[in-house]
Amino acid sequence: MIWSTKLRVAAHSDSGVNLKLQREMKARIAYFAQHPEEIPRRLEELDQEWDIERAIEANASSLAFAGLLLGTAVDRRWLALPAVVTGFLFQHAIQGWCPPVPVLRRLGFRTADEINQERYALRALRGDFSLIERASNKVAAVLNAIGLSWGPVAESSASAEVRAQEPAVPPI
Repeated sequence: MIWSTKLRVAAHSDSGVNLKLQREMKARIAYFAQHPEEIPRRLEELDQEWDIERAIEANASSLAFAGLLLGTAVDRRWLALPAVVTGFLFQHAIQGWCPPVPVLRRLGFRTADEINQERYALRALRGDFSLIERASNKVAAVLNAIGLSWGPVAESSASAEVRAQEPAVPPI
């Protein structure tokens, strides 16, 4: 079975690990409900958090590169390492599982969706979405609430980076 992108890693992770990650997220959300002044700092941390896909990509590329270097400099048998790693990477792309996944999940790496769940829960606590009902331009308010601006679609990467660092406050 080929799982959806959203569910594939969690579906192939130990249920105890999934529950632990969910409990930790729920505890953080409860904490920030009592300490709303700390939400902006946590949102910045979430923006920097590596999801499991990024960790797997970094791991696979490092091992493949090391295998290529060792294969050309030491012994050709090392070229098997990039072959195995790319096979695992393909397996992960299709199934959502490969040998590093259980280890990375136990280390606390979450999926992008799990990180986004926490991000949107914190933004809801902060009131980012409550202003949408009172906005005169609901489309602009919704786009602003999710971190996009209402305006020209094409923008330079530099202006997108500047915009991304501005707080998203929906217009009233």
